[in-house]
Amino acid sequence: SKAEQRGLTIIPIKVYLERGYAKVEIGIARGKKLYDKREAIANRDLERERRREEARKVAAVLGMRLIEDVYNPVLWMAITRKFRHEPEKGRRCDICYAIRLERTARMATCLGFDGFATIMSLSPWKKAPVLNRIGKMFGRRYGVEFLAADFKKKDGFRKSVALSKELKLYRQDYCGCLYSRRNNKGTPDEQKKADS
Repeated sequence: SKAEQRGLTIIPIKVYLERGYAKVEIGIARGKKLYDKREAIANRDLERERRREEARKVAAVLGMRLIEDVYNPVLWMAITRKFRHEPEKGRRCDICYAIRLERTARMATCLGFDGFATIMSLSPWKKAPVLNRIGKMFGRRYGVEFLAADFKKKDGFRKSVALSKELKLYRQDYCGCLYSRRNNKGTPDEQKKADS
């Protein structure tokens, strides 16, 4: 077809059923070229490594051991793909919380820890009640206590920003997942730069 010849993809957007007929509203999109995909993967990996280095820096400042999990983007994408169009704080985020908190609870149990927690509740983009409910559920399942908290409270987010500046830490402007990065418009200056 002409769509294939030009590298276009036809995407069904809506289906209408009327008097025994189905009408399909379609969209046409151009997929990424192979070099674009490679660049996106390289950027994703660079971003992840940058955040990991900052976590290592904070752990060193606090005199704490950092336990790093294996990164598995294929599993994460397979589980969250269905919810990729959800807004921030939507069901996709709940699934992501569950993936991370289950792995943390399992690791805490394997290492003989008394409890575990998450710093995710510090972010204004994260739902502390949902994080706490999921954390408690996995704590019960793996026999390890979950420290329920909302670290945003008592000016926690503002304090974290000040500490980041003091330690000269990189702070990303999105939650960290591929979908929120894609939806993030950035600052007005970043938008102008991207448009030019």
